[in-house]
Amino acid sequence: MTGPGGGRSLADRQAALVAALVAGAPIPDGFDPRLVGTARRALLRKRSGEVARHWPVLAASFGARWPAVFAEWGDGRPTQGSFQDGLALARSLALTGAAAEELAEREKALRPRTRLSRLLRRAR
Repeated sequence: MTGPGGGRSLADRQAALVAALVAGAPIPDGFDPRLVGTARRALLRKRSGEVARHWPVLAASFGARWPAVFAEWGDGRPTQGSFQDGLALARSLALTGAAAEELAEREKALRPRTRLSRLLRRAR
């Protein structure tokens, strides 16, 4: 179905707007760049809060700078889910202290458990 959006369907225009909001795609014709930018920043703040709930130590390690740190990293990256976003961000940083420990614990928990590792764990 075509319409006033240059022959593009409503679904195509909506997809283009979503891509501009969350993946750094160009702003589609007919949308106010200032308003799209405001919405994009609000979505990044929301994502930073969701990631902070999954990665509290990582977020706390940046204090009040956390939303800005996350926004700089997340701008132009579509979300992969709050946990995965936090994991990718944590892996991209040179973490120290408790934040590095949080990442190490999460990565350990993600490793596949083999029968041998379960037996060794029980033997301890």
